[in-house]
Amino acid sequence: MREDLAERSAPETRLPAGAWQSELLDGLAPADRSLFQLYGTGPRRPIPHALVHRAFEAHAAARPAAPAAEHLGTTIGYGELDRRADRLARLLASLGVGPGDRVPVFVHRSLPMLVALLGVLKAGAAYVPQDIRIAPSAQLRHVLRTTRPRVVLTLAEYADRVPVRSGQRLIALDELMTEPDEPGLPPFRPVREPRADDACYVLFTSGTTGPPNGVAVTHRNVCNLLHSAPGNLGIGPGQRVAQLLNIAFDMAAWEILGALSHGATLLLRGSDFAETARTADVLIATPTILAGLDPLRCERVRTVAVAGEPCPRPLADRWSDVCAFHNGCGPTETTIVNTLQRHRRSAERLTIGRPTPNNTVYILDEHRRPLPIGAVGEMWAGGAGVSAGYLNNPGLNTERYLPDPFLGAGHLMFRTRDLGRWTPDGELEHLGRTDDQVKVRGFRVELDGVSAVLETVAGCGRAVTLKVDDRTLVSFVTPQDVGTEDARRAVAGALPYYCVPDLIHACETLPRTGRGKIDKARLLTLARRLLTEAAS
Repeated sequence: MREDLAERSAPETRLPAGAWQSELLDGLAPADRSLFQLYGTGPRRPIPHALVHRAFEAHAAARPAAPAAEHLGTTIGYGELDRRADRLARLLASLGVGPGDRVPVFVHRSLPMLVALLGVLKAGAAYVPQDIRIAPSAQLRHVLRTTRPRVVLTLAEYADRVPVRSGQRLIALDELMTEPDEPGLPPFRPVREPRADDACYVLFTSGTTGPPNGVAVTHRNVCNLLHSAPGNLGIGPGQRVAQLLNIAFDMAAWEILGALSHGATLLLRGSDFAETARTADVLIATPTILAGLDPLRCERVRTVAVAGEPCPRPLADRWSDVCAFHNGCGPTETTIVNTLQRHRRSAERLTIGRPTPNNTVYILDEHRRPLPIGAVGEMWAGGAGVSAGYLNNPGLNTERYLPDPFLGAGHLMFRTRDLGRWTPDGELEHLGRTDDQVKVRGFRVELDGVSAVLETVAGCGRAVTLKVDDRTLVSFVTPQDVGTEDARRAVAGALPYYCVPDLIHACETLPRTGRGKIDKARLLTLARRLLTEAAS
């Protein structure tokens, strides 16, 4: 990898066989010390592939005629997709692209998008995806400044939107795909093969709390999720996986690479989420996206996984009645999800489950000391999912990626800023973000806790609670016919008086960000307007 990430590459991620060796555990009672390690350690599993694209190539060789992807009535087979990706990889290699390079892919959802991702990986580089239709020009410029690419990939109709600099080559993928194949060429292999700890992709954070940061995620990170249960979601040949999400969002990599790594057919949606979902076997989505789909009209769906934001219990119950429903958690920096568990309606509570294979989770206090089982603290993540770090941001790397005192041996752990606690039977309850713990009238309030109570109200599908100022909370509930007085009484009956929202507004739907999450910035603007109108 290049110098700015050379020191961030994770060591070979095999969890130690023996007990964790850390004096920090001495502060716990013996029972808690044992459970801290037992609950916090995912199962040890061998991973069959070290490079993401090698699994795809194996399926292409074994079943070249099998459908790899469908988009708006057009299908591409595994063999053809592999050949087109090889052609792009040869071109990229001829332009000097190889391991350590990053190649921005400024496209929209399409078959050329898949050629781009696989071609970049075959060349040994990392792809950097952005949806060209919705990404602001400032975001594209920021990505180019941060990644310093030799080559940028796009589509012909958007070429004039890409702010390439002098010396950077811009390639229109759809034009390249119209060129005839050169017959008789062997499968492409780069001069230097990428390594498991080379970056697979670079994803930029949403930028809601500051400038977007590019997170380098390695092949080892991604293979660990895709090629172990439950992260593989049981995907295999003959299954159809919906591709619903923005390609700049890390869960889109789960959809795309998860399908193509296991020989399934990827269904690239058009403008209609529901139409694609109805013909899929597997859905991967945020709860906000999933809430817009009717499980009774998705008769083919057998597996659903959600992450990216807290999932309402009613939504989980509704889908778990008709399919295998998995609830997970994990920021981009820990490779999509690092906890995941199947939920059943009969469960006492909805949790985010346990650490996924070869990963660890620690509940620590503000001084990074282990907390006893049941105590609320901040979740830190260790093991195979911990990514290589932020591009060109050593200060933030030092703050968020720290030496792991429990695994040792050069391992790093990542500060997620998620709050959680262990249940008595060893599952993780997600209790919001550290920045969702706010002070209102001098009292500490967990905003997600208020929303969770609201979601128990009859008919409420989703709730969001926001702090407007030091004295004011506003909640939004869906759908529009939810009784707001009933909702207010529910909060007053379950939580202290200072947690009761000053205003509860019912609306038919909640606004979404481009990544399929609830758009809290838009809701905050609406909350201020509603308060002003109420006061006038």
